[in-house]
Amino acid sequence: MTTHSVSISITGSGGAGAMTTGTMLLDAASQAGWYGYMTRSSGAQIRGGEAAAMVRLSTSPINSHDDYYHILVAIDWDNVGRFAAEIPLSSDSLVIGDLSEGDFPEQIRAMGAREHGLNMKELARQVEGGRANMVALGVIAGLIGLPEDSIGQVIERTLKRKQEKAISASKAAVHIGLEAAAGMPQVPRLQGKVAAEEKWSITGNEAAGLGAIRGGIRFVAAYPITPGTEVLEWLAPNLAKLGGVLVQAEDELASINQIIGGSYGGVPSLTATSGPGLALMTESIGLAIASEVPIVVVDVMRGGPSTGIPVKSEQSDLNIALYGMHGDAPHVVVAANSVSDCLFTTQWGVYLAEKLQTAAIVLSDQSLGQTRAIVPRPPESSYVAERLIATTPADNEAYKRYRVTDSGVSPMAIPGTVGCQYTADGLEHAESGTPSSSASDHHKQMDKRQNKLTRFDYGDAWADIEGEGDVAVITWGSSMGPSREAVQRLAEQGIQAKMVSIRLLSPAQPEKLAKALAGVRRTLVVEQTHSGQFHHMLRAHYDLPGEVRALHKPGPLPIRPNQIVERIVNWG
Repeated sequence: MTTHSVSISITGSGGAGAMTTGTMLLDAASQAGWYGYMTRSSGAQIRGGEAAAMVRLSTSPINSHDDYYHILVAIDWDNVGRFAAEIPLSSDSLVIGDLSEGDFPEQIRAMGAREHGLNMKELARQVEGGRANMVALGVIAGLIGLPEDSIGQVIERTLKRKQEKAISASKAAVHIGLEAAAGMPQVPRLQGKVAAEEKWSITGNEAAGLGAIRGGIRFVAAYPITPGTEVLEWLAPNLAKLGGVLVQAEDELASINQIIGGSYGGVPSLTATSGPGLALMTESIGLAIASEVPIVVVDVMRGGPSTGIPVKSEQSDLNIALYGMHGDAPHVVVAANSVSDCLFTTQWGVYLAEKLQTAAIVLSDQSLGQTRAIVPRPPESSYVAERLIATTPADNEAYKRYRVTDSGVSPMAIPGTVGCQYTADGLEHAESGTPSSSASDHHKQMDKRQNKLTRFDYGDAWADIEGEGDVAVITWGSSMGPSREAVQRLAEQGIQAKMVSIRLLSPAQPEKLAKALAGVRRTLVVEQTHSGQFHHMLRAHYDLPGEVRALHKPGPLPIRPNQIVERIVNWG
């Protein structure tokens, strides 16, 4: 029984090593040449608590989890019921639980999967220094056909700072697990030809950091917040290598104002946060828009409102990103469509902020940001920070920082440029920058700030479009992964469908979407929000063809490919 994709979940209490097992499984799969996708789920505890690693391995690139898990390995049963809804199982699934940890929980048994008891702790004690989670790793490897030497290489690399005794013990425990798997019920084994291409192991947060640096960011100020902190952890040492600086500010208010100052001084600047932080930053983002100081804000979304569910994913910051500023404050909002796309989209966001002298909000989420994936090496992009800089004006010519131009973009002076002094603040102003309450000046500057966004040519990067047919799935962000797979499955059933995943959320691109949806009779809008924010945004700014329906639900449960397929197949 072979497959091109297999899904595994590993659960356990804090300290049981569930996350370590999942990470090493993913690394070993990469070592074997496979592709992979690993998300994590945990409680809200600061330290310890229940944890689960959800891993999908494949012989071809993947961007989402499957409909259900083929294998669930519980190192222990502590609070596993809290993950039950996040780990869908079928009658073909195999649940492996440690016999010493008690009976299988009712929440797991209710799913009707096959059960197999295995005393992993007792097996681990056969090796001095052996651990149950390494036995679990060996069991999984044996069940899915992962080569033992791939795991051995990962163990050596992961534990290289420890004594040889620890490495040998881990390898021995894995081997015991491999032998134990031989007598277990069968599950699909991963087989198939893998493309010989360079692969990266990367998270969305790491990719966003790399995209920021490639785009030209050299100053970052931010306050740590789940699930965006890893963007900052990656940027801190890597910025320093390039002469850049990262400052941990005392709060989100300080961080947003510091990057406005850094950018005003001529250095492309960025902050990273999550929903609660973005809410605190909105007034200052309006300042950047009004003063036309380019800044980039990466928002790694989580479940809300308020503190919400910090460790779970949701796409519900869309409204605040689009409409959160007071007054008419046109700005750029872009969203990454996959883990690897966090690189391109952040880099593009830096370019757009600098080119258009405005604020660019880059939306990611916990699902993308903290997922580690084995992906094809992302393609290089030519988008880099490109700011129109003012030079000393000719004799008798006054510098007008906010001069109305055809493009809406006017040269921005670096402080200290002779003859280019101007006022930059949140007050409305004349072309010179002098504060003004004149209706004429207000109208001119409002048009200027709007026109520079609407007249700009964003090219083909505004959306990812795949497939053909009279059925369309319109989506964005992390919902693209299951949408893409659903469209592929529909094609296998003889239903031709098109996927449009919008990367440029603001400003709207109605003409481009109309062209992409030509001939479409049915449209399904897919998103992870409770209120259907994306659907409402589309209704407000676009004329969608044919019959339109919505598939939206809040986190933390992800949208799965079969849910999209079922909606279209059973359209009625």
